[in-house]
Amino acid sequence: MDITIHASFLPHEDPDASLAFYRDILGFEVRSDVGSGTMRWITVGPADQPRTSIVLEPPAMDPGVTDDERRTVVGMMANGTYARVLLATADLDAAFERMEAGGAEVVQEPIEQPYGVRDCAFRDPAGNLIRISERR
Repeated sequence: MDITIHASFLPHEDPDASLAFYRDILGFEVRSDVGSGTMRWITVGPADQPRTSIVLEPPAMDPGVTDDERRTVVGMMANGTYARVLLATADLDAAFERMEAGGAEVVQEPIEQPYGVRDCAFRDPAGNLIRISERR
């Protein structure tokens, strides 16, 4: 069986701030940007991985989500407890410096974790946790 990860979804509340974060700070290319105002679906990804994307979308837009559930999701986003993504790089220190210089909210500076990974963490403008691990 040949299965790959094609896309993953992260919520956003401010598409322009999210676009600036993923494009300008992380250096991802923009693959599509559809919709208008705050109702935009923005697909981004690493230029050298054209088949793997992150879709930034308005929160809880599934038609089956109730208003109460949507409020819960937005509250969790505000607390930074709703969504996360794990990225990897060969040069964690350079990635950390770029993120920090770009104004990303630092959650954790680079550290050797007890479970054998060296990583750092940031929050994107929507509160999503972005962890970056050092490839070994």
